[in-house]
Amino acid sequence: MSRGAPIRTQGPDDGGTLMDRSVPDRRAFSFAPLDVPEVAVPPALARAARAGLPEVAEFDLVRHYTRLSQENYGTDTGAYPLGSCTMKYNPKMAETVAGFPGFQRLHPLQPDSSVQGALSMLWRLEEALCAITGMARATLQPPAGACGEMTGLLIMRAYHRDRGEGRTKVLIPDAAHGTNPASVRLAGFEVVPVPSDNRGLVDVTALEGLVDEQVAGLMLTNPNTLGLFEEDIERITALIHHAGGLVYYDGANLNAILGRCRPGDMGFDIVHINTHKTFATPHGGGGPGAGPVGVKEHLVDYLPSPVLRRDEDGTFGWDRDRPASIGRLHGFNGNFAVLVRAYAYVFIHGADGLKEVSELAALNANYLLSLIREDFPAAYPKGRPMHEFVATAKPLKDATGIRAMDVAKRLIDLGYHPTTVYFPLVVDEAMMVEPTETESKDTLEGFAAALRQAAAEARTTPELLRDAPVTTPVRRLDEARAARRLKLRWDCRE
Repeated sequence: MSRGAPIRTQGPDDGGTLMDRSVPDRRAFSFAPLDVPEVAVPPALARAARAGLPEVAEFDLVRHYTRLSQENYGTDTGAYPLGSCTMKYNPKMAETVAGFPGFQRLHPLQPDSSVQGALSMLWRLEEALCAITGMARATLQPPAGACGEMTGLLIMRAYHRDRGEGRTKVLIPDAAHGTNPASVRLAGFEVVPVPSDNRGLVDVTALEGLVDEQVAGLMLTNPNTLGLFEEDIERITALIHHAGGLVYYDGANLNAILGRCRPGDMGFDIVHINTHKTFATPHGGGGPGAGPVGVKEHLVDYLPSPVLRRDEDGTFGWDRDRPASIGRLHGFNGNFAVLVRAYAYVFIHGADGLKEVSELAALNANYLLSLIREDFPAAYPKGRPMHEFVATAKPLKDATGIRAMDVAKRLIDLGYHPTTVYFPLVVDEAMMVEPTETESKDTLEGFAAALRQAAAEARTTPELLRDAPVTTPVRRLDEARAARRLKLRWDCRE
């Protein structure tokens, strides 16, 4: 069986942190002699004792971080099948373009006249994103998908307030991304969950019973978080519009429909786009990101300020005097380098290429499911998944006691990154898989073989899965403790 990405190490592995390599008075730098008068640090700002920082030579520093990088798993070393994340391999061309000096060396406070090329690029990207989603205008300010959600909800709130309507509720499917209800609460709305039916789709009958004059809108992604296309989407959006609400599209799953259909044509009024998922920026570790938000014509006035404009003479600038705007969401032009990558990705592929992206994403997901469904059946077998699918390890657990988490840990020993587990919450022992369009048939077959091997071992030698992983520098971690007792920095006083 082929392996995904075995851990690579070179040279002696003496473990430990950089502090363990510290030797008094070692330095990894040297400064030239001062050519200005030395000034004493004011007593109020001076340290009472030396900072407890590692003292290492340059080669200690380089070798430590190089060794750590060799233990890391990324899209350049193997498949990243995390469902809902779209962790695909991205073309190096996009990285190259983002590194062009004309982009890389810009300063955000430069006058508009000196950055016309960059503004032209942003304008063309906005036009492309609006064409892809069926929106009228878009803002590129939001630096992440969750910020895009917040932006869309603030637009929704401002729209209703201008109409003199104090609507208080936002409807969210029970299988939605966890950021959706969090964003709704931050925007000042009440979260109202909408149940799924036995197909894994929105229960339209239940939705009808929840819609009233207090509903500001509905947040939805399509295909949904279970990887299934909402077959009743036009009926759903019409129902919300009839009640005076707006419909918001969570762009987490946009990768599935590129060039095939558009949220605007389905009836969505607001769309956020995870360019860091769909358009060429790997986002493992929480960043970087960009979450542009597009809106239909009747909501353009509410977009965050400033909004990019193109003047009659072909030059570009910013519209800042916009009374109805929800204000500023992020400094300057959002995460500019991420937007450059998105621009490169869109125009490298073109319309036909983007359509092929979604087709291959759906093909890969369905092929992979066909290879593993005997051991890990689809959670909702009546529907055909699109770019991702949710399988369940419940039959395996019932037969052997082995859970989805045990399977995930065993995959690490077999050289593959695990799937997403226990999400969405509506599926027992959920295993959410998104192979993306970038993985080859060979990789999919190797990953499927690893999953089938883990299932076979669960029936014969379950201790292999309960003990996994055994090939990693650190054994099985306590995820619950890590989430509840975060320690994200080292305290030099310890």
